[in-house]
Amino acid sequence: MARHVTLFTGQWADLSLGELAPKARGFGFDGLELACWGDHLDVDRAATDQAYCDARTALLAAHDLGCWAISHHLAGQLVCDLNDARSDAFAPAATHGNPDAKREWAVETMKNTARAARNLGVPVVCGFTGSSIWHLLYSFPPVTPEMIDAGYRQFAELWHPILDVFDECGVRFALEVHPTEIAF
Repeated sequence: MARHVTLFTGQWADLSLGELAPKARGFGFDGLELACWGDHLDVDRAATDQAYCDARTALLAAHDLGCWAISHHLAGQLVCDLNDARSDAFAPAATHGNPDAKREWAVETMKNTARAARNLGVPVVCGFTGSSIWHLLYSFPPVTPEMIDAGYRQFAELWHPILDVFDECGVRFALEVHPTEIAF
């Protein structure tokens, strides 16, 4: 079975999608895995605006490119992360300095990412989950089993409602196994 060779656009977010698409085709890619930052994909808009989704798809098609996955690593990270000042670099300004506001934004944004994927006809969303227990990886001072269990309980409580929306939309979530993620 032939596989499409795609370019993840996250590292190219300083370029508009209109600038990046012809470059990617010129590099020989079959499609783009759209990052949900920069101007590549506004998931809140894509979750409710089919015309916007159709325009994104048409832009890619004009350059003979497809899209089989979108990615929202940034919002996904903030679902379970401790959400300290480090994430102010990419969290919405209104949430800076407020870990709970970042988490609330992230949960709703990940739900909208599933809806956006459905509206684009894209079957997969790639991303991160974050982890409230990553900082406990090195076990000194000693880490109790209860501390680890609490992290996994939080993961389940936060991600089950998100994954329910993915299920309703017929979209799969593909976890990028990576440091700072609970499943790593």
